[in-house]
Amino acid sequence: MTIATGDSVTIEYTGRTEEGAVFDTTRESVARETGLADSQPDREYDPLTVEIGEGRVIKGLEDALVGLEQGATPTVTIPPEEGYGEWSEEQVQEFETEELRQMLGGELPEEGSYLETQDGVRGEITDVGDDIVRVDFNSPLAGETIEFDVEILAVN
Repeated sequence: MTIATGDSVTIEYTGRTEEGAVFDTTRESVARETGLADSQPDREYDPLTVEIGEGRVIKGLEDALVGLEQGATPTVTIPPEEGYGEWSEEQVQEFETEELRQMLGGELPEEGSYLETQDGVRGEITDVGDDIVRVDFNSPLAGETIEFDVEILAVN
């Protein structure tokens, strides 16, 4: 059965940067081998089931699955515009240092640490000044061409 919009597809995958660094996988063995399991100790590594057209995975991966069949094992290269987007200065926000300190329960934010907004968006603190803190809400993979090794386990 060829995958089409509306189909439910179960896959295993490993995502890599162009330099070969693994940033995500559904395979526990790969996570252990690359150290991802150490940074995500509570994560369960199970196949991913998505409905094509729902937008649960990045556009480039979803588009690449259409037309394939169960058992296929493609390697898919995805440019930034179909992946995590281009890096954008608009995604960098400035906060008053004292205001952010209060939001963080009195702690002084540290450069290189991360914070999460109420709606779950993560940002990296890139600069802490006396008056202003800069937080980069771009995806860590923004601007990156990425690659996924995919195995299509089931198509319904």
